[in-house]
Amino acid sequence: MNIIDIHTHGIGGYDTRTTSEEDILRIAETHGSFGVSEILLTLYPSPIAEMRAQMETIRRAMERQKSTGTLKGRKVRNTSHTATNRRARKQSSAIRAATIAGLYLEGPFLNPSQAGALDADAFLPPSEYAFMKLVDGFEDIIKIMAIAPELPGAVALIREAVGMGIVVSMGHSDATFDEAQRGFRAGAMGITHLFNAMRGIHHRELGIAGFGLMNKHVYCEIIADPYHLHDLAIDLVLSVKTPDKIILVSDSVRETISGTRRGGIRDVYGTLRGGSMTLTECARRLLRRGFDPDMITRCVTENPRMYLAHGRR
Repeated sequence: MNIIDIHTHGIGGYDTRTTSEEDILRIAETHGSFGVSEILLTLYPSPIAEMRAQMETIRRAMERQKSTGTLKGRKVRNTSHTATNRRARKQSSAIRAATIAGLYLEGPFLNPSQAGALDADAFLPPSEYAFMKLVDGFEDIIKIMAIAPELPGAVALIREAVGMGIVVSMGHSDATFDEAQRGFRAGAMGITHLFNAMRGIHHRELGIAGFGLMNKHVYCEIIADPYHLHDLAIDLVLSVKTPDKIILVSDSVRETISGTRRGGIRDVYGTLRGGSMTLTECARRLLRRGFDPDMITRCVTENPRMYLAHGRR
């Protein structure tokens, strides 16, 4: 089973705010130890030079994975078909690091009014100049980019990114229903962590969250730990949203699994900083709550795979 976590900033004491390839490989190893097959490493919004340095580090880590076939930091040896070596392969496969499949840029073209725990000072107004300065040379590994569609210039930027083969997700946004719809018509195909850091639903203005629920073609990320969404909100999404457009994500951060989970992982102001569970733990949690196993499996395998297929790579 190919389990894909498209939204993770880090885990187990490491995150993407690093220029160490070893840190990046540790993130992949830790996710792999929890049964995750592939990950998109998600960058926080930062000054463009810092984001580019982080992207270069991740590119080098990806190249190391491809060239060495790393397994918990060790090279995978070819084995013969003896019974002993079959057992060795079985044991090795259980600890295989998650493949780093590319990058998810969570910003910097986001709405400061919906920053959540992100650094709003690092957000930038959408512009082709800033966009090209950020992505130039990394187009081959950037898979997803989050953009707030209501910002001036955002619709044109969405078209630009989509034209380059990047999947655009709308998030950290105060968009109305109509503004989200304009982003979708420009080519955006996803909603970043539905309900979190965005305009909520009002009975006279459904907002971007309502658009995500109602549009049958847009994909919605869901953080299914106990803190980001009330269980009844998760019930609502899974009962209303088109089943093949729901994607479970961990949104894990440096502190995930390295500290207490009680109350979630929060900053000094009490704002949730990221997910408190790995993707496989989130899926098991929903299974324990009685959701259909086939549907939950699809939300961590087939749905993210199809979502990424909207890009050119």
